[in-house]
Amino acid sequence: MATSTTGNPDKNWIVCDNTTSSPFYGNCYTEWDNTTDGNRIKMQTSSNGGLSWGRARNTGDNATGLGGQPLVRPNGTVLVPMNNANQSQIRSFRSVDGGASWRATVLVSSVSRHTVAGGLRTSPLPSAEMDAAGTAYVVWQDCRFRSGCAANDIVMSKSTGETTWASVTRVPIDGTSSTVDHFIPGLGVDRSTSGASARIGLAHYYYPTAACSSTTCQLNVGFISSTNGGTSWSAATNVTGPMTLSWLANTSQGRMVGDYISTSVLPPTLGGRAWPTIAVATQPSGGVFNEAMHVPTGGLAIAGGSARASAVGVVVAGPAQAARRAPAVTRH
Repeated sequence: MATSTTGNPDKNWIVCDNTTSSPFYGNCYTEWDNTTDGNRIKMQTSSNGGLSWGRARNTGDNATGLGGQPLVRPNGTVLVPMNNANQSQIRSFRSVDGGASWRATVLVSSVSRHTVAGGLRTSPLPSAEMDAAGTAYVVWQDCRFRSGCAANDIVMSKSTGETTWASVTRVPIDGTSSTVDHFIPGLGVDRSTSGASARIGLAHYYYPTAACSSTTCQLNVGFISSTNGGTSWSAATNVTGPMTLSWLANTSQGRMVGDYISTSVLPPTLGGRAWPTIAVATQPSGGVFNEAMHVPTGGLAIAGGSARASAVGVVVAGPAQAARRAPAVTRH
């Protein structure tokens, strides 16, 4: 396991270079932050499938931050989108030498934060993926497109080079005048596609009404997709919910379904569907929480028009006890 001999590793994320033509094919890279050093960003590299790891290295500007997600371009360059330490910016840094060194961070975008109601633990941590051509996609929760910053949208930026990023766009899950608050996104990109043909799946949590309380907030999981790199999007669907916040495990930072989620999109040769991993809770029984990690039964369709989704029901793991079958999918 890649860890530091001192400090406290937090929010690690691992990626491996699977491009056979890459000069660093087979390398694996893990990112984490050291909470005992002001959330200093650390990177480690393995060249033997994770049997051993090199020393922990800082970025070129000794950056601090949270939630970095390493991505490998086909040419072997590693890009790592991340949140800065006070969560006011999305930044990115890279390695061009197989993890021997790491460059200074560059700005992707500022972050506009709307605090999610009900004491639910959320933050604008990025979710990031790479397409076949080496374009990185990063999404996060952000309220810049809402009047008065009254609710979060899921927003996206794409890399235009290894150190440059396009302007932020809004994923049109619903209208900017809606009451819906969206947060904790999990982005997936079909790695066999790219550019104007990139197939994207995006899962996220949401409240139908942003202005709710710990007793009235209704937590749902939604999904939306694109078949043209995010130029246009399918109709949004509800994957599961609603969940009452009191059903969720409590922490020192609020009720929690996880700081982040992930979505994987398979190529058409393997069915072509999206597979988000999400926390689903039902009402506790006998004082025992009934919350577990699920994936959608049959996966979720990637569509350019109206998206089709399936029920959630495959238990992956549960922090308390196995959850019962989640509610069937409805549309919102």
